[in-house]
Amino acid sequence: MPGKVPPEELLECVFDRTGSPDDAVVQGPAYGEDAAAIDPPEGTLVVSTDPISLAASAVGTLGVHVACNDVAASGADPRWLTAVVMLPDEETPLETITDDIDAAAREIGATVVGGHSEYVDGLERPIVTLTAMGMTDRFVPTGGVEPGDRIVLTKAAGIEGTAILAADFGDDLGVDGTTRERAESFFAEISVAEDARAIREYATAMHDPTEGGVAAGVLELAFASDVRLTVDRDAVPIRPETATLCSAADVDPLRIFGSGALLATVPDDEVDDALAELEAVGIDAAIIGTADAGEPGLTLGDESITEPVRDDLYPLWEQADATD
Repeated sequence: MPGKVPPEELLECVFDRTGSPDDAVVQGPAYGEDAAAIDPPEGTLVVSTDPISLAASAVGTLGVHVACNDVAASGADPRWLTAVVMLPDEETPLETITDDIDAAAREIGATVVGGHSEYVDGLERPIVTLTAMGMTDRFVPTGGVEPGDRIVLTKAAGIEGTAILAADFGDDLGVDGTTRERAESFFAEISVAEDARAIREYATAMHDPTEGGVAAGVLELAFASDVRLTVDRDAVPIRPETATLCSAADVDPLRIFGSGALLATVPDDEVDDALAELEAVGIDAAIIGTADAGEPGLTLGDESITEPVRDDLYPLWEQADATD
């Protein structure tokens, strides 16, 4: 039945799942309260909103990290969250979603300060939208790339997409259970808050490659900064699980959801120091390309890309919806 989630369900599944405690929150989630109140410290407030509308697994976890990653990639520490959860029916496990939101928020030290939940007729899967907020003394834009910068990628390409392939499509891909289990564990690596914290001092620009993966993320850096970025495909780290699942699904690991990796551009004379900072906190990273003056766009191997990149997972979801 459509309408707001009833108060007793909010009390059971929402109000005690608010992530990390925060004394700056004057008013948090409560029945009848329509707004949150925060007493912020001095600095620049960074805000980002993202929906999770297609993934069937771990939507609460993904929602938190995708929104918080954009804040972290702007040089801020994610601190406050609002969550909007739209549910297709009363059989949908609100408790599972809010448990995941709570755990992910605690992992990065953020607090859920408000939101909304509702049952909506006609939905095929839950839609979860998170707004993340954080403070910084130095905002790092997507559009800050300078010619001569080196492009750094943390962890590997297609981390989020690999986990989604295993969780949502694994039954149809003929991939062994061990590989699928390892791939699904990538959901635990979606956050780039620590990556950004380690490298932001050196970065001229940072970006979280989500939809469209590394290819889309680099292209967005290029257009935001009015530069030409060149990426050596062979230099992009790709995990064995990603290679296996992408081959089985016939998708490009550089064009599937890339949350979990961070793109950063760093001046050439500081890139070794930046990599050392990442290594010191146990984060793998690689130099995958360079920035040059010229027509904005991406040179990826032999490809010249100037049009938006569509994620290779979308046709898989469309095919699955068509056969349901």
